[in-house]
Amino acid sequence: MKFNTQDLPSWASVVLLVLATLAGAWAYPGLLAGQVLLNLLIDNAFLLVVAVGMSFVILSGGIDLSVGSVVALTTMLLALGVERAHLPPALLIPGLVLGGAAFGAVMGWVIQAFEVPPFIVTLAGLFLARGLCYLLSVDSIPITDATLAAWSQARWSVGALGEITPGAVAALLVLALAVWVARSTGFGRAVYALGGQETSARLMGLPVAATRIGVYAVSGGCAALGGVLFGIYTLSGYGLHAQGLELDAIAAVVIGGALLSGGTGHLLGALTGVLMLGLIQTLILFDGTLSSWWTRIVIGALLGLFCGLQRALVLLSGRRRAPH
Repeated sequence: MKFNTQDLPSWASVVLLVLATLAGAWAYPGLLAGQVLLNLLIDNAFLLVVAVGMSFVILSGGIDLSVGSVVALTTMLLALGVERAHLPPALLIPGLVLGGAAFGAVMGWVIQAFEVPPFIVTLAGLFLARGLCYLLSVDSIPITDATLAAWSQARWSVGALGEITPGAVAALLVLALAVWVARSTGFGRAVYALGGQETSARLMGLPVAATRIGVYAVSGGCAALGGVLFGIYTLSGYGLHAQGLELDAIAAVVIGGALLSGGTGHLLGALTGVLMLGLIQTLILFDGTLSSWWTRIVIGALLGLFCGLQRALVLLSGRRRAPH
């Protein structure tokens, strides 16, 4: 099998995750306990779902800054829906996901139709969704619905490893579906082509407009589903939830090996990036003496490392394609 240098950041992130886990286990032997490792996924299941949606956007060459606010707004609507409107979760949750997808699709349409930079449009979406949170309520709204409370407390045994939550399983199912879409469907191939070079994608006859709108719809839907998982995880809806989550999602995707300029990366990299962020947080908790701000410092260092690696690969690829 021929090695592709574009895959190097993805493999580097996997190797770094393994090395960091082994180094952490050497310092804190309890880190390798099955339940501790499962908790990396359980505590970040909502982030994984959001990062999956962000992966599609970044692979297409875009960016979505609205996802954290959409998560917060979704928790508010979930809490208000079950507590005040007394809507059944089975009806409310699909409606929230579809609403998030529609919100993302509108942003994608504005980006495509008016050729506005994604940064500006999604920043407007960030302010809009966060502002709507405070119009609904400035206070935290507890969720006491019996069904959601039961789901929040549910644990499924995975043998000797320990127990996993329905939210973590849902996140893994979303990831598996996303991997299949990216690698085995026309939409997935169009996303990579759009991120590689839009002009070439047009000349190939690919549906550029529909693809761009679609990736933001996927991101919005994933953000809303992530909000549902976060609301169930915390059993609350609050306008201050998920502040800065959009940056965590972008960091997870980039650390997972996706190229910010688009066209290169793997959906499974989102899992690697999320686990890396979770591992950093866990190591800081195990230490007990470090400030939580060290999480941001380490993430910033990793982002710098992977952006530098990506730039080096771009330059290397350019030299290889240059005529002699």
